Amino acid sequence: MPSAEILSTHTPALFAAAVERAAALLRAGGIAALPTETVYGLAGNALDAAIVAKIYSAKGRPAHNPVIVHVSSRAMARECSSAWPALADRLADAFWPGPLTLIVPRAPHIPDIVTAGGPTVGVRWPIHPLMPAVIRACGFPLAAPSANLSDQLSPTNAAHVAKQLGDRIPLIVDGGDSNVGIESTVVDVTGDVPRLLRPGMISAEAIAAACGAPSPRLRTLDPGPGTALRSPGMLAKHYSPKAKLLILSWRDEADLLAQLRTLDLGPGTRDPELQTQNPRPQTHILAHTHIPLGGRFAHVSVIPHDAEAFARALYGELHHCDDTGAKLIVVEAPPETPEWAGITDRLRRAAA
Repeated sequence: MPSAEILSTHTPALFAAAVERAAALLRAGGIAALPTETVYGLAGNALDAAIVAKIYSAKGRPAHNPVIVHVSSRAMARECSSAWPALADRLADAFWPGPLTLIVPRAPHIPDIVTAGGPTVGVRWPIHPLMPAVIRACGFPLAAPSANLSDQLSPTNAAHVAKQLGDRIPLIVDGGDSNVGIESTVVDVTGDVPRLLRPGMISAEAIAAACGAPSPRLRTLDPGPGTALRSPGMLAKHYSPKAKLLILSWRDEADLLAQLRTLDLGPGTRDPELQTQNPRPQTHILAHTHIPLGGRFAHVSVIPHDAEAFARALYGELHHCDDTGAKLIVVEAPPETPEWAGITDRLRRAAA
């Protein structure tokens, strides 16, 4: 059974009590799961290497994957950097507080474990009211990667956190469902032009417009062999459900069934039912446009054909698939337009 204390925040008094309780725990050297608008984060004092090590241990996170430092003001963000770039100010003016992480030159007092030993650090000022309130009460920035086991699905509510980490951490603050739903956009501003390291719900075009730079100069960078990661979310496989995930396009239900019968789904994913008219009962479908009938599948979820609504719902739907025993999750391919880029990125890494 989960052992973490779960605190509600749905009234002003409960919110204030949760901030006080979380800040006291964090000031005493503990770690806690806190809500943000993107996903829930597992937070601890970003300036204390031993405390950040507790976060890595609880998540089972590899040491080469850096964590993002969360702040409650631009002034606190500047203190995390040895040289605050002009590009950082332009993007902060446009998008902070909000779901944008800026990669800046690291200040000397930021521990190596936070940056995976690299020369830069990711900083973000979240817009969800809980995290900045806790940071202000603590008086220091918080390292806060997603509050889940490494490489598994990110949590977008307190129940998701409790399911994965409830027996590993002492406190979860329940701030409701995350209203963005996928991790922040990450932009490296250490050079002359911004570089997109992780797409999110702030598009490359919006970043380019805020910087006065043309969109083609924004590009996703994949780290080469032996290269220190500058951002979380750059590993090929990430954000993964337990079930195998496929991204497919189909015209109608007959087309979908035909594709499922002919695809090589790898070891343990073929059975006689897939070769007939009915897929196996553990197949779940997530669709936004071409909706199959529910009778042939274990579950069919319809997510609105709107990027923001889809992002809010995605991780919750994938958690539901895991919780109900899905063996195969088939997601209707997102449109190839800029506002869907972050969703496409998460699905591709989940399917890797």
